[in-house]
Amino acid sequence: MKFFVDTAEIDAIRELAATGLLDGVTTNPSLIAKSGRDFMEVTKEICGIVDGPVSAEVVALDHETMMQEAEKLRRIADNVCIKVPLTVDGLKTCRALTGDGTMVNVTLCFSANQALLAAKAGATFISPFVGRHDDNGTDGMDLIRDIRLIYDNYAFDTEILVASVRHVTHVLESARIGADVMTAPPKVIFALFDHVLTQKGIEGFLADWEKTGQSIL
Repeated sequence: MKFFVDTAEIDAIRELAATGLLDGVTTNPSLIAKSGRDFMEVTKEICGIVDGPVSAEVVALDHETMMQEAEKLRRIADNVCIKVPLTVDGLKTCRALTGDGTMVNVTLCFSANQALLAAKAGATFISPFVGRHDDNGTDGMDLIRDIRLIYDNYAFDTEILVASVRHVTHVLESARIGADVMTAPPKVIFALFDHVLTQKGIEGFLADWEKTGQSIL
């Protein structure tokens, strides 16, 4: 499963990229706004840090303007992935862009039927929002299971990109189901490293090593 980070914070992206575990980045207008920086500038900088896809979202709602925005965004770097909403115009844009080789991430997916439409439109990635489903009292991971089944039934190439990931259990369940990608905030990815027994083990090893009076360096 690929790991994308969902942020526009450059320092966090650099830190995760340095681990060698980061496969891509997802952004959206809200995340860019939180950074307080210019949209195009931030996107270009992120594209220079990671080799994998960097999702940059259009803000227009009609197909024609989406295409104009997409044309400007994909000139930023070769690894820009255009992000479009799951609407009629969004999928028209998706079909047009993927038809000429541009990566497209279809976002704001909340049903398996929507995911089916995105796959038929040639989406590179589909982004179902599991956390927002959980917020409404339903199990967001059930949506991922349904999409995985449908995509496998018809051998769609569209990759399932689990979005709105809130905690490490979402990551674990995504991997169990066989999602292709998950995108999470930096704090969730860093939390994957943590386990109380790992920390206790390190403390025990260091205590025993100190007793030897030796040094590796």
